[in-house]
Amino acid sequence: MNEQLAAQFGNIDIYLFDQLLKGRFDGCNRIIDIGCGGGRNIVYFLQQGFEVFGIDQDPGAVSRVQQLAAKLAPTTPSGNFAVARVEDLPFGSATFDLAICSAVLHFAKDKNHFEAMLQSIWRVLRPGGFLFARLASDIGIEALVQPLGNNRYLLPDGSERYLVTEHDLLHYTKTLNAELFEPLKTTNVSNLRAMTTWCLRKL
Repeated sequence: MNEQLAAQFGNIDIYLFDQLLKGRFDGCNRIIDIGCGGGRNIVYFLQQGFEVFGIDQDPGAVSRVQQLAAKLAPTTPSGNFAVARVEDLPFGSATFDLAICSAVLHFAKDKNHFEAMLQSIWRVLRPGGFLFARLASDIGIEALVQPLGNNRYLLPDGSERYLVTEHDLLHYTKTLNAELFEPLKTTNVSNLRAMTTWCLRKL
C-alpha cells in the first residue's frame, strides 16, 4: 500500500495532500510549482492530466523535474519547467489556477524581496485561483528566535530565515484582496522552527 501511495502522490507535502483530499483544487487545470525542486509536489498533478508548470533557480532541479514529467506525463512540454526567480516569473498575468509555493518564501533577503516574490506569484494567478504556501514563521516560537535585521532571524535549529508573523499573513491576505480558504495552521517542530500553511484564494 505504501508503494502505491508513493507512486500516486510522491513525497508530497502532507498539507497539500490534505487539500487534495478536500477536493479544493478539483476545478483547477493549469498549475505552477514555484520553487519546484525535483518535483515532489507535482507527481499527482502530472499523472492526473493537469497542465503543470514549474520554476526553480537551480538548473539541476529543473533538469530533474523535466525528467520526472517526461516519465509521468510524456506529453508535457519540457519548456513548462524553467530556471527563473520567484520575483520575476516568466509567465503572463492571470495564467494559473493554482500556485504551489512550499518552503520558498522564507528565503527572502528582506521585506522588499518577500513582497516582490509575493506580488509576482499573485500576478500570475487568475481571479478565483488558489495559492498554497508553506513558509517559516515565528508563530509559537516568538521568544526563541533572534532578530538579525531585515525581518531575518536566527532559529533555534541554527538556520537563518525570513520570518512572518500571524499579523503579517493576515495583513497580506487583506491587501492582496484575498480570502483564506483554510485557517492558518502552524507546525511547531520541537521549538526548533515553525512552519505555517497559508492558503489563499484570489478574489
